[in-house]
Amino acid sequence: MAAEERDPYAYPREWEADVVLSDGGTVHLRPIVPSDADALVAFHGKLSERTRYFRYFGAYPRIPPRDLVRFSTVDHHDRVAFVAMLGDDIIAVGRYERLDGGPSAEVAFVVDDAHQGRGLGSILLEHLAAAASERGLRRFTAEVLAENAAMVRVFRDAGYQVSRAIEEGVLHLEFDIDPTEESLAVARSREQAAEARSVHNLLHPRSVAVIGASADPTKVGHVAFANMLAADFTGTVYPVNPEHRSVRGVRAYSSVLDIPDSVDLAIVAVPAEAVESVLDGALAKGVKTLLIVSGGFAEAGPLGLHAELRLVGEARAHGMRVVGPNALGVLNTAASVRLNATLAPRLPARGRTGFFCQSGALGTAILADAEARGLGLSTFVSAGNRADVSGNDLLQYWETDPDTDLVLLYLESFGNPRKFARLARRLARTKPIVAVKSGRHAVRPQLAATSAEVDEASVQALFEQAGVVRVESLAQLFDTALVFAHQPLPAGPRVGIVGNSSAIGLLAADTARSQGLKLAFDPVDVGPQAGPEEFAAAVREALNSPDTDALVVVFVPPLAIPGTAYARALREAVVEMARDKPIVSTFLAAEGVPAELAVLSDDGTPTRGSVPSYPSPERAVNALARVIRYAAWRQRPQGTLVRPGGLHVEQAQAIVRELLDAEDGKTTLLSDTDVVRLLGCYGIEVVPFRVVSTVDEAVAAAAELGYPVTLKAVDERLRGRPDLAGVRLDLTSEDSVRTAYEGLCEVSGDDEVYVQRMAAKGISCVIGLQDDPSFGTLVSFGLSGLVSTLLGDRAYRAIPVTDVDAATLLREPRTAPLLTGYRGDEPADLAALQDMVLRVAALAEDNPEVRSLALDPILASPAGAFVANARLVLGPPPTRPDTGPRRLRAITPTD
Repeated sequence: MAAEERDPYAYPREWEADVVLSDGGTVHLRPIVPSDADALVAFHGKLSERTRYFRYFGAYPRIPPRDLVRFSTVDHHDRVAFVAMLGDDIIAVGRYERLDGGPSAEVAFVVDDAHQGRGLGSILLEHLAAAASERGLRRFTAEVLAENAAMVRVFRDAGYQVSRAIEEGVLHLEFDIDPTEESLAVARSREQAAEARSVHNLLHPRSVAVIGASADPTKVGHVAFANMLAADFTGTVYPVNPEHRSVRGVRAYSSVLDIPDSVDLAIVAVPAEAVESVLDGALAKGVKTLLIVSGGFAEAGPLGLHAELRLVGEARAHGMRVVGPNALGVLNTAASVRLNATLAPRLPARGRTGFFCQSGALGTAILADAEARGLGLSTFVSAGNRADVSGNDLLQYWETDPDTDLVLLYLESFGNPRKFARLARRLARTKPIVAVKSGRHAVRPQLAATSAEVDEASVQALFEQAGVVRVESLAQLFDTALVFAHQPLPAGPRVGIVGNSSAIGLLAADTARSQGLKLAFDPVDVGPQAGPEEFAAAVREALNSPDTDALVVVFVPPLAIPGTAYARALREAVVEMARDKPIVSTFLAAEGVPAELAVLSDDGTPTRGSVPSYPSPERAVNALARVIRYAAWRQRPQGTLVRPGGLHVEQAQAIVRELLDAEDGKTTLLSDTDVVRLLGCYGIEVVPFRVVSTVDEAVAAAAELGYPVTLKAVDERLRGRPDLAGVRLDLTSEDSVRTAYEGLCEVSGDDEVYVQRMAAKGISCVIGLQDDPSFGTLVSFGLSGLVSTLLGDRAYRAIPVTDVDAATLLREPRTAPLLTGYRGDEPADLAALQDMVLRVAALAEDNPEVRSLALDPILASPAGAFVANARLVLGPPPTRPDTGPRRLRAITPTD
């Protein structure tokens, strides 16, 4: 369709986005349409003379009618423009125009003076580049006045390779817009800083309005306001209640608009039907973050969901983030903040653990459990329905928060699993993440609009690849957190066991062995008659041993001497030794950190060096085992994203387009010939074969391919039925080929048969690609066979895959030892298999149209890895929630 015939209102809806700016505020980005003309005039009228001069290279005081039509009417193809909207106002415009119908376009931006310095130029450039790539453009050019330092910086710092030329004070810039490692790193870094800033605004407010604050102790608004006061918040709290002049002796305001000062955070504790009117006032007031503890939204049904999505969309469009609805609230225990914006009665003890929880109902119990076990918190967020602010936002914040060393997550669902994988993998390299993932087999219906359904294998693969410590329950979460919070990471898996009961020591040893840990020595039993000093001396000796990486101390109180004396002796020995070896204990049947084993901070809370205690040796060892596995993951090289040699990406993409065009873009299973063509572009060779339909053709094909050969039925269902003898192997003569051909035709009722050169004998393996609706493409590996299939013995990794990912993928299935010389067999060529995994991963990354792939079987032997059969399905590329330019998770019901 010609450009002038395109509907100027018909732009791709996926180009719309809510985006977080560098100061933590939000804007709504969308393509321009003709009805924006008046807003565009108003926007232009607010620009300073200097800004207009920089953009138009002249005074340009007003937009002439002809230019206004051109600026506001584009074809969304060769001419594209995005507007950044704050409410109903345009605050920035970016556009490109294709040059002479070629692959290049000229790009330009202009930002309202009041909003310059918020990162809008960089965001517009990202979104324009993504749109241009969709439209077949490959290069941007820009003309910028040399003194326009801010705009020059936007292009210079974007991570592209920019060429520059200057003539008469005008810089001519050119750069390819295909994403580079540097441009992606720049975008991710800016995303992290912006989203972390938005959470910082939430957790460090200088002023808080409690909308719905009540004098009635039975009302939620009373609880929220009372908790703010009881925590001794260091900022200012404003109760909002139109029916009372004061609440608990504090002057109340009829509306948030009546508050004389700015409001950073508004806690909304009014009935659901009143929240929308509250939002209007908060938007007009310029509140940065809305915390909605009110229920009655998505969890109440379709009408509530619709109201929730409308509310969040309106808030984001006006620059505001939302926590909730149906949230328990947020906490910050920092002495400089002391924020208890929750319905929980007390501010927890100060610690260095951040906690994110979706469930408001569980939030109070979680806080009480943390207090009972002696686990202090830095920050806590219970996001309820998680309509906007989510666990991913908190991961961004905790990555650079100097007050948080450990992250705990209670997750009921994923909003954007791909982003979670990316963020968690980066954060876990410096700070442990322990997560409970509940609802393994389904997403609750009320969360379906803002959650992605994932299967168990995907979740497990995600957590393992990202280094997230997964636990099954809140009890295990706290068991593990106590070790991370109070003890150092171990250097290895060798565990020493010291105690005064041989029975309990052996129980601890058995648990350690079952967890794959190594015993540094036989459990040491000092005997029930040993005194505190003798007990402590055994602990010192074990810690001093070079064979010990971690220590389990098991203790049964003797009858004669109080157990507290032993606990104090243990604590003093540990403090005195100050060794970088974690210690867990079973002491006094205590759960948590008993006072006798605590090392206290200045404010009297347990801190580093405290020894956690567990009611049973099994729980103590299991918690320690999780920490040891995490430490081993962190010690492993991160790996690098490797692109094997000999890839022909453009040729492969041309084949994909050709095949999809032939099927009108429909999902299709490729023919064997087309599979061979596409795989060949990535250096993946299928053992040569021919399809024949007569016995003479079979004999000729066998001679051409070279003996020995194998014959297979074309019907794959038959090939998967050994009882029907769908495969004839190791044929070495013309007579054997004739006999095999006739036998296959008789069984299958089909004359068509595969004749294939016999690959070197080896162990049958499978490398596959599957399209997960939330994580994107997963690469899998396992051994072929009915037993492996029934047991689900497959390992998975999310794309992209590093060399370390590929190597560990091959060793993860339980049957993997068969590849490494089990019972004295010669090992298979693992390097060849690893290279094949990387090639398959590259194929998936370059061609999102590949919806599934199975290389089955691959015969792995000392001579290499040989693909005997392959199936490949192409289809329209899926929309990914974490690809392309920066954006917040979409909030539409079809997300």
